[in-house]
Amino acid sequence: MSAPDNIEEIMLSAPVIPVLVVDDPAEARPIAEALVSGGLKVLEVTLRTDAAIEVIKRMNLVPGAIVGAGTVTNRDDLDRALAAGAEFIVSPGLTEPLGRAAIKSGVPFLPGIATAGELMAGLDMGLTHFKFFPAMANGGIPALKALASVFGKCKFCPTGGITPETAPDWLAMEQVLCVGGSWVAPKGASTEEIRKLAQEAAGMGQ
Repeated sequence: MSAPDNIEEIMLSAPVIPVLVVDDPAEARPIAEALVSGGLKVLEVTLRTDAAIEVIKRMNLVPGAIVGAGTVTNRDDLDRALAAGAEFIVSPGLTEPLGRAAIKSGVPFLPGIATAGELMAGLDMGLTHFKFFPAMANGGIPALKALASVFGKCKFCPTGGITPETAPDWLAMEQVLCVGGSWVAPKGASTEEIRKLAQEAAGMGQ
């Protein structure tokens, strides 16, 4: 199966995108297999650890997985992630150099925004899909509803502070296609626990 070639298709693949911080590359494939088995095939590997690039490579070996890189903050991060086989890119914020480089590469790109000004900068680059981050710290659902009402053609993936209890409320918003969450793969969890958490998360979109 070829990877989706646009960010909306990726965002619609599952209601929750696991936000993964993996320290040990040996854990990469078992975690990815458990998540995909549970129904979450879009996996965001954050570049917050020294192992992240190797983790992306190993997760890419799992059939059905769509593996991207998160916490991409500059062009060097972008280049390393793409060289590792990342199939989409997520950034915590949006700068013009990173935005232009990501667009030029052709990779599906989900930049983070927190304000109307940042969103407008993205629109000026031709972007319409954004990560609302950090979602809870930025005012939660009321804040995103206010932004979304002004920018009707934009779609969002809220991330940051979202829980299994609050995720359905976010997903009920028309312009929210998915949410990002770290709860589906907590540190120290067994692969069976991760699979069950993934199953529960995958069912939120039904």
